[in-house]
Amino acid sequence: MKVYLDTCSIQRPLDDKTQIRIILESDAVLGIIDLCNAGQIELISSDVLLYEIKRNPKTMRREFGLDVLSTAHKIIYLDEAIEQQAKLFEKVGIKPLDALHLASAEKAGANYFCTCDDRFLKKAKRIANLKSQAVTPLELIQELENDT
Repeated sequence: MKVYLDTCSIQRPLDDKTQIRIILESDAVLGIIDLCNAGQIELISSDVLLYEIKRNPKTMRREFGLDVLSTAHKIIYLDEAIEQQAKLFEKVGIKPLDALHLASAEKAGANYFCTCDDRFLKKAKRIANLKSQAVTPLELIQELENDT
């Protein structure tokens, strides 16, 4: 099984844990990362993820993100097909960088695209014929539990 965690998902364990949702999602992401490290699921990385994480001015967040991505089984490199697919996603209201993430996941054949961004998730879930199922970290954990 292939999973693409977007930047906000990867960074969730470092967020301020003053809300129960953030605590639960943080634990879910850490569990997903553990499953990736154990070889039970494949983590997908991309040029887009690396670009966004490397831009983070906070050293701890940048290093954590790069460490997570260093365990990825596959890196998807930005190309014309991804850019064209992203433009189609933008037409349904998805922001350009988010559209590139989703297009990268699609090109990789990821089974799941995981995000903590509610607005983005809502728009992604409305896209017909999406190969990668858009989910929250909690939904992904439930899906993984159902698959085992």
